[in-house]
Amino acid sequence: MRRKKTNPQLLKTINFLYEAAKQNNSAVWRAIAKKLEKPSRNFAEINVGKIAKHLKEGEIAVVPGKVLGMGEAGKIEVAAWKFSKTAKKKIESAGGKCYSLIEIVEKNPKGSNVRILGG
Repeated sequence: MRRKKTNPQLLKTINFLYEAAKQNNSAVWRAIAKKLEKPSRNFAEINVGKIAKHLKEGEIAVVPGKVLGMGEAGKIEVAAWKFSKTAKKKIESAGGKCYSLIEIVEKNPKGSNVRILGG
């Protein structure tokens, strides 16, 4: 038996991402929505240190899962489904920014300079 997602916030986010992908002809948002449709045990869990290591200048990291607080953050911009308290604190204290997935789509509808990390 296949289980369906019941978290209304997650369902709203997935639908919003599909709609944004359709309106802006952007495959990035569709790919993230597909990753969020999978079981939550398969969601990415990435440390801020790894994000800072793999992100190039001017890119925004998008994590279809949770950002964890291990490592040094640096001045990075990250959008994710969830942030741990320490991750959010490290990113913001280093001068970076944390966004929800809906906020990043509204800020960057075409999905340019976005790097999907994890998953």
